[in-house]
Amino acid sequence: GDRMWHFAVSVFLVELYGNSLLLTAVYGLVVAGSVLLLGAIIGDWVDKNSRLKVAQTSLVVQNASVILCGIILMIIFLFKTQLLTLYHGWLLTMCYILVITIANIANLASTATAITIQRDWIVVVAGEDRSKLADMNATIRRIDQLTNILAPMAVGQIMTFGSPMIGCGFISGWNLMSMCVEYLLLWKVYQKTPTLALKCAKVEESELKQLNVKKESDVKPAEGVQLIVEKDVTGFEPQQEKEISCAARIAEPFITFRDGWVAYYNQPVFLAGMGLAFLYMTVLGFDCITTGYAYTQGLSGSVLSLLMGASAVTGIMGTVAFTWLRRKCGLIRTGLISGIAQFACLVLCAISVFMPGSPLDLTVSPFADISARLFESEPLPTIASPEDKPEMVFATGMPNLLNGSTTPANSDPEMSPEPVPLISVSLLFAGVIAARVGLWSFDLTVTQLLQENVVESERGIINGVQNSMNYLLDLLHFIMVILAPNPEAFGLLVLISVSFVAMGHIMYFRFAQKSLGKQLFVCCTPDPKAVSDSSPPGNTSTV
Repeated sequence: GDRMWHFAVSVFLVELYGNSLLLTAVYGLVVAGSVLLLGAIIGDWVDKNSRLKVAQTSLVVQNASVILCGIILMIIFLFKTQLLTLYHGWLLTMCYILVITIANIANLASTATAITIQRDWIVVVAGEDRSKLADMNATIRRIDQLTNILAPMAVGQIMTFGSPMIGCGFISGWNLMSMCVEYLLLWKVYQKTPTLALKCAKVEESELKQLNVKKESDVKPAEGVQLIVEKDVTGFEPQQEKEISCAARIAEPFITFRDGWVAYYNQPVFLAGMGLAFLYMTVLGFDCITTGYAYTQGLSGSVLSLLMGASAVTGIMGTVAFTWLRRKCGLIRTGLISGIAQFACLVLCAISVFMPGSPLDLTVSPFADISARLFESEPLPTIASPEDKPEMVFATGMPNLLNGSTTPANSDPEMSPEPVPLISVSLLFAGVIAARVGLWSFDLTVTQLLQENVVESERGIINGVQNSMNYLLDLLHFIMVILAPNPEAFGLLVLISVSFVAMGHIMYFRFAQKSLGKQLFVCCTPDPKAVSDSSPPGNTSTV
């Protein structure tokens, strides 16, 4: 259900806002900003509560939000004309805000679910067997990619041969049923794994930093960490918790935010996590931006779902490559090889910017679209009726079958109706799809590095900060699209994206060089420190 919603929401927002990427970018901006600010707090909440409570609460909130958002979108699509005329269109604008707000709540709950299941439960179930942990990580990612194939294909066909309103109803109903099934499955896993009921107690936020002092016993700790440990030694935390003042309670989230980022910075895998975060500063993925861009270029929901399915297949190939490379070359070297493979594929995307058919036009100001909307009082775009859309011809030959209309998705009368060569768009999506092999292998590498080098007492907050870092870079790429939402500027965003991916892999290379030294390029045998099953996952002295 979450994958269906992730695919459909971008198409819904583009359709609602007159085939512009602006509303889609605003949604992404809100989502990224929320996780950036609340990631550490969500992770701290995961650490402080029982595993079953966290998993069940986040699951219910996530699915309930998607169901409610789907119902609101159905109302908007059904009564769009009436909503546009009421209060000069402000009621429709409020509906946009409500949809984005509820969808953001669903994403925050999804973040909590991912932290507790994929970063905590799986480590407990695997025990101290690192090979088993790697296999379980790869298996979970394969399941995730399989849903990336099936979910978009199902929703894409429904929206293409039905309507967006039918798609909203289908997603809402599916999430209602899947919520019940997932709830029962989580309960069964919890019952069959008694160790999930055991969790390290956390007296105060200061305890989050104990790992940093243990692993840096021979290194002077950061000032914030040292002060926290001095408080811990006194042993009076239980009494102080009862006497906490109102001001301290108000400041608690801010202290948690600060302490989480300090702990993250002191992790031995800090550079690896930063390298992964830099990969989020990109439009070269099947997120709402790329999906919306392809939609404005005339690709139907059915074609987009097939392309997303193809990317999921290459993602599954990446999980297979991860397990094989880890056995042959070790965990750290696997990340290095995966990064090189991803960057090589993304070179095709950079080349596509200069090929025939590319909408790149440096004579058009990247800020023309947003300046027109903000300073020229251009009315809000609405859903145009089929008879109002001028017929245009695309070289793809794929009409927009949304709402049963044979009119292409891009109905901007200012754009040329002449057929556009497919070379550019073909290279773009070829590079994006092929790069998924290296991307998911690299992602699994960094994920396991975090799992193996973060103790149980701070798994939630460290992974919450990692999510915040990911969304911080994701936030920047949404800001870029908001500033330059017109298709003519998309080529510049592609080049910037490739540059950030390269910087991310340079950071990981620095981490790998510090960890392995001269043995980094010896790929014949795995690194014993990285793959030794005898070392417990909580041992942070080795990478």
